[in-house]
Amino acid sequence: MSYCAASEVAVRQLEFFENRHVLVAGELSDRFPVELAQTAASVTVFTTNYGYYRSMSKHSAITTVFGAEFTADAHVDMILLYWPKAKAEAEFLLAMLLAKFGPGTEICVVGENRSGVRSAEKLFADFGPLTKYDSARRCSFYWGRCEKAAPAFNLNDWFRSYPLKVAGTDITIRSLPGVFSHGEFDKGSELLLETLPALSGKVLDFGCGAGVIGAVMKTNNPSIDLELCDISALAIASAEETFRVNQLDARFTATDVYASLPGSYDYLISNPPFHAGLKTFYAATETFIEEAPAHLNADGQLIIVANSFLRYPPLIEESLGNCDVTAKNNKFSIYTAQK
Repeated sequence: MSYCAASEVAVRQLEFFENRHVLVAGELSDRFPVELAQTAASVTVFTTNYGYYRSMSKHSAITTVFGAEFTADAHVDMILLYWPKAKAEAEFLLAMLLAKFGPGTEICVVGENRSGVRSAEKLFADFGPLTKYDSARRCSFYWGRCEKAAPAFNLNDWFRSYPLKVAGTDITIRSLPGVFSHGEFDKGSELLLETLPALSGKVLDFGCGAGVIGAVMKTNNPSIDLELCDISALAIASAEETFRVNQLDARFTATDVYASLPGSYDYLISNPPFHAGLKTFYAATETFIEEAPAHLNADGQLIIVANSFLRYPPLIEESLGNCDVTAKNNKFSIYTAQK
């Protein structure tokens, strides 16, 4: 069975989980929780990744919960936290879970050293000691126990706000930790928004992040039927909040590429992701491009922005039979194709 490096370290420490009611959370993409269920009294997985949620929901031995906040009722006396690449997201998850489960809850933290997992000891210091028990595969494994009550958790306290002026539009962006464009505006999105044509009909903002592209498109084209989608529950919650504060309306869908999107659109528009955790990852964008014809209406358009070094034009041409570079700068290119 193939595990990520962090899980290969965690599996060496199964005695920590014997007869425990374990909640697994954080940056995890493999099936280790299924094996863990053979040792633990129960295993609940909390994930903000819709693709992982779909995958793990198939396993009856564990309970899988998807969302931006863990609000489900669960008997938990042990947390296994896979350290995310963004320190702010780690703080967010710790604050949420410790506030819910409180003193007496044991915690194990595992993660790649390059992800900053060593900072776990400092972040946990206010709640109790955290001790390193293992180190292998360039990962570290820690164990501790929450001894002091954590402050009450309020999701609204974790949104970061910043004003944005782009494409002749003034809006406010709201984002949670770990979300693309969290607290700053991406230059690729700026190029895309400054060069978009007038839009009409059904429009999909794929990989919406905090909702920057979608909010500007809706402000400048108020009559469009807009849907925003992302694999991340944190992104969906952020985009919903961005639209709320700007008094805009749209539909928001958590999905793994087109899995929850059965319909078709006049425009597929995206600044597509190419990182998953600490690794470069193209599969979602490649699927998005390959399956675009099935989700475009007649004469519909695919418009994406990407780093110029990424070889998307051949994929777009293979999928739609054409690909034009409609704008570019020294780093990004805008690729447009019509069905």
